Amino acid sequence: MKKLLFTLLLAVLGISSASAQFEKGKTYLSAATNSAGLSYDKTSKLNLGLSANAGYMFEEAWMAIGEVGFNYSNKDCQQFSVGAKCRYLIEQNGLFLQAGAKYVHQATNFNDVQITPEVGYCFFLNHHLTIEPSLYYDVSLSDFSDKSRAGVKIALAWYF
Repeated sequence: MKKLLFTLLLAVLGISSASAQFEKGKTYLSAATNSAGLSYDKTSKLNLGLSANAGYMFEEAWMAIGEVGFNYSNKDCQQFSVGAKCRYLIEQNGLFLQAGAKYVHQATNFNDVQITPEVGYCFFLNHHLTIEPSLYYDVSLSDFSDKSRAGVKIALAWYF
């Protein structure tokens, strides 16, 4: 019984400390990777992607995020991207829903705009540091069947 009460107490403390980070005026920095082989599109087998994000909580539980990224599939398929997203953080459990758009330039003179829905979870390691695994789907507006990509991301983020 003591273990159950202690576990419930820790859960309540974890939820209350997480919701404090979702207040208006908080800022956010993160680095994310989709890791080798954890994304799939029709044209590439191996894909390694890295991105850097910065955000601002403009309303309680709502965040605007800017992103720059780099994807490497093979020597002929390197992509650079820049985009903007909006994230809604569900305070009670740490889940987030995110959507946005990004401009993608590929080394083979291919330019694209992609819509980027995403769902994930914020694991708070302390009051500021989180690990954020998420599922995403980058929907290509110019070549839907070949350039759209689904995958898993893992981000390390800092709320301050």
